[in-house]
Amino acid sequence: MARRNTLDEDTPVYVISIAAELAGMHAQTLRQYDRLGLVTPQRTRGGGRRYSARDVTRLREVQRLSQDEGISLAGIQRIMELELQVEALRSRTAELLEQNRALHEALEVRTRVFAAGPRGEAVVMRPGTRPRQESSSTAVAVWRPLTF
Repeated sequence: MARRNTLDEDTPVYVISIAAELAGMHAQTLRQYDRLGLVTPQRTRGGGRRYSARDVTRLREVQRLSQDEGISLAGIQRIMELELQVEALRSRTAELLEQNRALHEALEVRTRVFAAGPRGEAVVMRPGTRPRQESSSTAVAVWRPLTF
């Protein structure tokens, strides 16, 4: 069976000249951004840079922040680090919400009810049932009021 190659936005397919053209900037600018860590393309065995569609989008965003917003490259680097942290936190939040939902679902299925048994011990009961009353005691309690 023939295996199809699927390309997604993280597949490194563009050489530096094409990525520069797609991003609307000079190839030397891409090299500078790579040195600064703003965009880190994949490397071929020979050391050539290969950019993905996500990298090109990131390059465009760096250019927009720099030219339109007047933000320094150090500021852009910090913004992008924070965006990555936010994305990681969103992902973790989604994981925790799913775990929480699964735990609530499991609790609904496995609900246990505890009650005091006839001798005072804890007894596991099914929801909606009551412990049996065993009144076989013949003990009598006498109460006398105190007189002064």
